[in-house]
Amino acid sequence: MKQLLDEISSCTICKDFIQPRPVVKATESSKIIIVGQAPGTKVHASGIPWDDASGKQLRKWLSVSDEEFYNSELFGIIPMGFCYPGKGKSGDLPPRKECAPKWHQPLFDKLEQVELVLLIGQYAQKYYLKEKAKRTLTDTVNHYEEYLPMYFTLPHPSPRNRFWLSKNPWFEEHVIPKLQQRVKSILNKL
Repeated sequence: MKQLLDEISSCTICKDFIQPRPVVKATESSKIIIVGQAPGTKVHASGIPWDDASGKQLRKWLSVSDEEFYNSELFGIIPMGFCYPGKGKSGDLPPRKECAPKWHQPLFDKLEQVELVLLIGQYAQKYYLKEKAKRTLTDTVNHYEEYLPMYFTLPHPSPRNRFWLSKNPWFEEHVIPKLQQRVKSILNKL
């Protein structure tokens, strides 16, 4: 695993389009894998995954401490795009398309103890669920139980999603408690 992570850390496959600085974290024994979009500007600068407001919200949703979240034995972090994709008109650009096809399968081949994969946002959901993903992210998240026990579908925890959260109160009322219960059951086994 170390050799693979070293290869990813020095990856420059997208150097003609962006400034590479891959952010990924996992061990062979990671229990819960977080597949999000791509690092934002703060994470690109720090090199620490989910080291921003989105990460703070995600840890709240999961009901885990920073110490638990950054323990690679518990959580592996494998974004769809490992590097900051750049700024778009209304936020960050989508994750680069080179990363997941090149690196995800080799990573998952080495992950021996995964019990849950959190698919955060439409890019991760479409990539992993393929035709099983619903027409919209809202429908996919609302039908999260269809993808269990391996996958748990979530919207992005970005502060920019406040409107989505206010429009879909069922998510925090019904889905988050189920997510916390599932995460707790995995962590309590340790």
